[in-house]
Amino acid sequence: MDDINLDEFRKIMASGRCVEGEMLKIFNILSQEAIKITMEINNKYHTPEEIVDLFSKLTGRKVDKTFRLFPPFYTDCGKNIVVGKNVFINACCKFQDQGGITIGNGVLIGHNITLATLNHDERPEFRQNIYPKPIKIGNNVWIGSNATILQGITIGDGAIIGANAVVTKDVPENTIVAGVPAKIIRKVEV
Repeated sequence: MDDINLDEFRKIMASGRCVEGEMLKIFNILSQEAIKITMEINNKYHTPEEIVDLFSKLTGRKVDKTFRLFPPFYTDCGKNIVVGKNVFINACCKFQDQGGITIGNGVLIGHNITLATLNHDERPEFRQNIYPKPIKIGNNVWIGSNATILQGITIGDGAIIGANAVVTKDVPENTIVAGVPAKIIRKVEV
């Protein structure tokens, strides 16, 4: 990646500062690598062990052997995803991970989930500028099909995100949220 290494990239993205200019070129390099790896994941059968290896290559981090993924899977970076143990990601999920996505242990991610860690400047003349904020998903979270989690959101341990929810605010632990925008429905019965 030219003059910047992966750790530096992750540090810059974790800062939340505006991303513009040269950093956008690095986005392009990482995107091309992610496209190559996700095409491999999505376009032929792989054993569960091969999926673990490919996802480790995609993220640049060792993924635990308990990780499960049903393709297809899409990401525009890959290198800023951290996955815990016993994580399941169902088919057709889309991760925009430049800003950082951390997934705890025992997480279930339903079909067609979108995790979006970037936002653009509102001013038209600066609209190409990007602002990253991480998404943090706690342990034993269940995210229902077609949900969208927006940038900067933290989902507490044991929470449930209802199908089709759009999560715009942090979700407390052991809480069920649903709707657009997502609102607290009730506490999880523990």
